Amino acid sequence: METPQVLLVDDSRVGCKIVELTLWRERIEVVSASDGLGALAAVTDTEPDLMLLDILLPRMDGYQVCHLVRHHQDYRDLPILLLSGKDTVFDRLQGKLAGATDYVSKPFDPAELVWTVKRYLHTPAVWERAARREPGVPPVPKRWWQR
Repeated sequence: METPQVLLVDDSRVGCKIVELTLWRERIEVVSASDGLGALAAVTDTEPDLMLLDILLPRMDGYQVCHLVRHHQDYRDLPILLLSGKDTVFDRLQGKLAGATDYVSKPFDPAELVWTVKRYLHTPAVWERAARREPGVPPVPKRWWQR
């Protein structure tokens, strides 16, 4: 997997720029969508390796997007990280029920965001998705994953 691709869904231009620059420094490509319906289109158009998803979005909230993506057969293994300022136990529980893989609170520490994104980019499911998208990508070695 040469350049991992992250789909960032956030209606805040400033928030998008901060995330894009943070991940760009780590050589992670970021594709953006600004609302829930745009997110659904972008998932099918770009087939990202990971989705960073805000909760409060126009046209369809992040929980609904997460639920729809998670229950689509082609994307059920896609890591979905909720990235939001809504940080109560109820919000996190609702995210888990919708199918979110993890949760990053805003404002976030850039190092924490990078660590969390990389953690989910280095899983066998992501490598298998990349191998389907890019035929030259070798399958993830079993020993690598067992470490």
